Amino acid sequence: GYNWSGQATVPEALNGVIAIAAGGDHSLALRNDGTVVAWGWNNYGQATVPAGLSNVTAIAAGGSHSLALRRDGTVVGWGRLALSDTTFAPADPPAGLTEVIAIASGENHCVALKQSGELVLWGHREARPPNAPQKLPALKTLSAGLNHTLALDQSGRVTVWGGNSHGQALVPGRLPEAVAIAGGWSHTLALRTDGTVLIW
Repeated sequence: GYNWSGQATVPEALNGVIAIAAGGDHSLALRNDGTVVAWGWNNYGQATVPAGLSNVTAIAAGGSHSLALRRDGTVVGWGRLALSDTTFAPADPPAGLTEVIAIASGENHCVALKQSGELVLWGHREARPPNAPQKLPALKTLSAGLNHTLALDQSGRVTVWGGNSHGQALVPGRLPEAVAIAGGWSHTLALRTDGTVLIW
């Protein structure tokens, strides 16, 4: 793929990988020992993993920032902190954020799911629009696109909120059950139980 900053060149001797994440122009890998490897564009430090970061269970990559969820339920962020036209800090999780069980990151916003089902969103103002849910119990997974966010619950129901310039936040009525979700630049994907994929 596009490799102008080395984001598509996997570091030599990288092994033991159990999860991956792709950001704007950087990439992350989570190894089975709980450490993170990052490479690619690093203008905001998004590819510089904080020293001593360990016990990581999940990773997420945004436009110019990175997130890591640690085993103790806390979140570590690094990379871009602000834009000139608005005030937000996608690389800076809210103070006191604990008991997190899942994370996702869009271009300039982040979302964390707590054990209680509470959703914590931070970053760009579009991260929490009026239609953003406050709590989603029995959630299976999260995903995020450019400026929209997706949630999939244990029953297969998909909830989407945020930017909707191309209909990416309008869940089709013919989506009865899903088993996986993904958010792109201005589109959304869902994998259904019958193995087919729906894109909108």
